[in-house]
Amino acid sequence: MALGWLGNAFSPTIMPPFESATSLLLLSAALGYILGSIPFGIVFARAFGLGDLRKIGSGNIGATNVLRTGNRLAAALTLIFDAGKAGFAVLIARMLAGEDAAQIAGLAACFGHCFPGWLGFKGGKGVATFIGLMLALHWPAGLATCATWLAVAAIFRYSSLSALVAALLAPVWLAITGYAAAVALGLALTLLIFARHSENTRRLLGGTEPKIGKKG
Repeated sequence: MALGWLGNAFSPTIMPPFESATSLLLLSAALGYILGSIPFGIVFARAFGLGDLRKIGSGNIGATNVLRTGNRLAAALTLIFDAGKAGFAVLIARMLAGEDAAQIAGLAACFGHCFPGWLGFKGGKGVATFIGLMLALHWPAGLATCATWLAVAAIFRYSSLSALVAALLAPVWLAITGYAAAVALGLALTLLIFARHSENTRRLLGGTEPKIGKKG
């Protein structure tokens, strides 16, 4: 049985038709979630003797908080692996089934990073995972998303603000680079990133948000 009815319920211009077998879509979701929930920030923080990342800086398990320890290599590895786990999930699901499965796997990877079961569903903000998903799903939109993040970070030096702007523009980049069938996914990711950055948004508005590279 396939989930074709789901794709038909929405405009085909903003999401792909769900034509793959339900079993493959569920497998893709499970694969994405499991890969996404691997806490590479904690892994590399311990490997480099930096301590429990959840007790450092903001307590977040992502690359930005690893950078606050002052160890740039550990932060870079966290960024690469957090992005790579979503990218790998997308590519494997695409190979096994198709674009519908790839999008489900990518979204599940982001949820896995943000809400990992073995960490009490208290995970990261999902930015690196989101960018890795975008690059693997449609590299032109992924590169535009990376460029957006880098430009905002270079100007304002706030990782959270960079993430919010990049997430806000992700559906736009998907549409104008020729992959409008992922716009619905882009909108879902925008909502997820904004929800995970609610505290950062309040600090940005209050002028208390720490800038990139500030040690915890």
